[in-house]
Amino acid sequence: MSIRILITGGTFDKEYDELTGRLYFRDTHVPEMLARGRCRLDVAIDTVMMIDSLDLDDAGRAAIVRRCRDAAESCLVVTHGTDTMVDTAAALAAARLDRKTIVLTGAMVPYAFGSSDGLFNLGSALSFVQVLPPGVYVAMNGRHFHWNAVRKNRETGVFESTP
Repeated sequence: MSIRILITGGTFDKEYDELTGRLYFRDTHVPEMLARGRCRLDVAIDTVMMIDSLDLDDAGRAAIVRRCRDAAESCLVVTHGTDTMVDTAAALAAARLDRKTIVLTGAMVPYAFGSSDGLFNLGSALSFVQVLPPGVYVAMNGRHFHWNAVRKNRETGVFESTP
């Protein structure tokens, strides 16, 4: 089974500038994360964009949908900022990519900080994409959620099921 990871940016891939105190993007950390996690899966990595999800607009979502549609693989993991992850999941579901399993994941803390949840979330997403039926899902904190039954709880900083 081959898996394609589509990189879109988000906190997952942010760097910290110690001089200015700002967060910015340089390059994805995913290859390092896969090596550090000793990943033995057949994985292709495709950088779609490096953007904060709060800056992601409909054109950006359309680009993500297009890349998922065009991917030869049926198992896709999308790294994404947590603030608008559910919006992008809805756009992917609306595209009706019925034969694909798409799992979106992200991080609340940048991987570069060392205390990030990103490595765990990426590993979980890679596991879930192999066993879930076709559809669109969000994987955070060791749990998976159907795209239309999840929300980010901004008060607790975790993703949770919605009724």
